[in-house]
Amino acid sequence: MIVRSPYPDLDIPEASLTDFVLERAAERGDRAALIDGVTGRTITYAELPGLVSRAAAGLAARGIRKGDVCAIYSPNTIEYAIAVHAVATLGAAVTTVNPFYTVDEICTQLADARATMMFTAPALAEPARTIAKRLGMREVITFGEAEGTTPFSALLEAAEPAPRIAIDPARDLIALPYSSGTTGLPKGVMLSHRNLVANVLQLDATGPIRDGEDTILGFLPFFHIYGLLVIMQHGLYRGGTIVVMPRFELEAALALIQKHRVSVAYVVPPVVLLLTNSPLLAQHDLSSIRMLFSGAAPLGGDVAGRCAERVDCVVAQGYGMTESSPVTHACPGNPPRIKAGSVGVCVPNTEVRIVDVATGASLGPNESGELWIRGPQVMMGYLNCPDATRDTVDEEGWLHTGDIGYVDDEGFFFIVDRLKELIKYKGLQIAPAELEAILLAHPCIGDAAVVGIADQEAGEVPKAFVVLKAPVSTDEIQEFVGSRVAHHKRLRQVEIVDQIPKSPSGKILRRMLRDRDKVSR
Repeated sequence: MIVRSPYPDLDIPEASLTDFVLERAAERGDRAALIDGVTGRTITYAELPGLVSRAAAGLAARGIRKGDVCAIYSPNTIEYAIAVHAVATLGAAVTTVNPFYTVDEICTQLADARATMMFTAPALAEPARTIAKRLGMREVITFGEAEGTTPFSALLEAAEPAPRIAIDPARDLIALPYSSGTTGLPKGVMLSHRNLVANVLQLDATGPIRDGEDTILGFLPFFHIYGLLVIMQHGLYRGGTIVVMPRFELEAALALIQKHRVSVAYVVPPVVLLLTNSPLLAQHDLSSIRMLFSGAAPLGGDVAGRCAERVDCVVAQGYGMTESSPVTHACPGNPPRIKAGSVGVCVPNTEVRIVDVATGASLGPNESGELWIRGPQVMMGYLNCPDATRDTVDEEGWLHTGDIGYVDDEGFFFIVDRLKELIKYKGLQIAPAELEAILLAHPCIGDAAVVGIADQEAGEVPKAFVVLKAPVSTDEIQEFVGSRVAHHKRLRQVEIVDQIPKSPSGKILRRMLRDRDKVSR
């Protein structure tokens, strides 16, 4: 059975991302497009296209050409959107980097992406210079000023206008976020202009933002496809005012909601849990909040209901993945029609199959299987990984998500389990294979496996099972891994075992390890 969207199909314009998103910017005039939540600096819609054009001209003067890749290694800032669209204007692509990654992790990503230039924040200038030197990058541009880098303001002083570049929306790359997909190490997800334009329109059809009226809290990281597409691109397309936070802090977020009368906040389940339980809410006026929209990880219906009652707003949920730009499902309507625990219905132009994992047969309503998704938002493929691409997107265009779920009789979808190995920590991806490679580099470890275990605050945390070949403490193992990875990837637990369960082909049987962990609790 193929489940199709209840919405009518949309016409996807043959437009570049920037032309599409900023098409109505000038007519929105002095309405604030982006507000710095820390300093209050504001960029209006009338100013935004000119800033993008001038920044594109500055990049062109520095040799950025169609097909190049520029890295953005920074927390959220109001210049982030300008950088993305300046790069897009030239037919180049952005690869977005988690600012909490280590230098080695970033070098691995940027070497694979062949990034030639980097945008960063002043606080990250020192590691950015180290990365740029190691990879032979031509320049580091800072959202501010820092020694040994070029200030972003210098881009805006180009003598010549930005060149007009012919862009093929269906073929030209615009975004290259990194995802582990269903298994293995992080891979570059190739997203075209058409992928992102289509997904903005698909999300827009579900009606989360009121045109030219809503104020959106933007604390989810722009390096993640959720922040990059759902908050930044759709927010600007709809004329929303985006209040930008460099990182999430509950009290600061509540103060900004009160100050700017925020009406929509895109969140992740750990934030929903905080809003449900924190006594800080009583100290702030949150009456402007109309909707909280949760994504990146499953949200239980009971938690969503308690949060909706506490904040006195709608708490809606959606589903997607980096490989689908990201949105494939969302609660329908404005106000949304919600079923407890459901991620909603298919967005327009999207088809879904529920497939029996063992047999590959299509399943019917209320039968759980792997979600396969097809639509214009599905990625072009993984960069430099043709085998992984073939394993993830089949010949008929179906994206094999690795998530287990079912659809009810009314077309509402529910995610119930994860077939894929990926660990989701507060919505951030952790590839077990990456941590296992580090563990196996330890001289005292003979074999290792990493799985995600349930955690009320984070959703999942990584736990390692290790086989020793020489004595070493679990604390030492955690320190060994922690010194080599970003904070969210650090092992929260280590268990010493006699052997790692594996299939005859050598594949780690992670479900057995998860079951072992449940029994030991």
